[in-house]
Amino acid sequence: MAMEPDRRLNRWGLTFTQAVIDRLRKVGIYGQPQLSLEHQGRAKRYVVRGVESGGATAEVGYYVSFAGENGEAISWLQTLDSLTVNGPHAVVIAPVITRIEMLRIARTYELCITRHRPVAVEVGRRPKLHAEELFRGAQGYLALELWGKDKDLSGCVRPQFFTRSGEEIELPAGFADAVKAVTVGATCLNCAHPHYSRLVAPPPVVSSAEEDSTAVHDIVADCGLKQPVEGVNGIPAEVASTV
Repeated sequence: MAMEPDRRLNRWGLTFTQAVIDRLRKVGIYGQPQLSLEHQGRAKRYVVRGVESGGATAEVGYYVSFAGENGEAISWLQTLDSLTVNGPHAVVIAPVITRIEMLRIARTYELCITRHRPVAVEVGRRPKLHAEELFRGAQGYLALELWGKDKDLSGCVRPQFFTRSGEEIELPAGFADAVKAVTVGATCLNCAHPHYSRLVAPPPVVSSAEEDSTAVHDIVADCGLKQPVEGVNGIPAEVASTV
């Protein structure tokens, strides 16, 4: 892939008309699709940095999240507190990052999935951030009002995308859960927490008498996604969270 397309994809995956940009600004939805290449001095390696961000109103939603190389959830470095909603939620850093970006206008969706990694161009020189597009879907459709009367299904469904001839376009293997989580973000009114990146901590040490306690076991949500019981900052750490 040429350097100019790389640079464009590292800044954003979806491109918006001025009308969409103005509407997102007017309702106060601030997604941050831009990625950066950072150097870790102690580890002597380069990593990719992104910010999970965005949120929704009933009319429109825009959400940006990040996964591992093959769609798996990754841990955040830190969450971000703000006086406003529908903005930045968490910083993620990894050697390879896959960005999942979604725009929703009512029940119509756009989706772009891109994978980003450092690639050396010359020995001893700073690498370039290489971008690879995995999926791009326009005018996807999901009839449910996940921000309203169909909130109970949030996290269990995602929009479908079709070719011009009406055939469904399949997502890349391994990305179904990530896209469902981003769909939650794009329908999350006044969003104030991440939906896919999460806190990863070692399991607590418990006595044998406590082994059956649900506090130290994973639970399975109704939609079949395995989630940790414990929350972050008082908010349940669940991909399929409701607003």
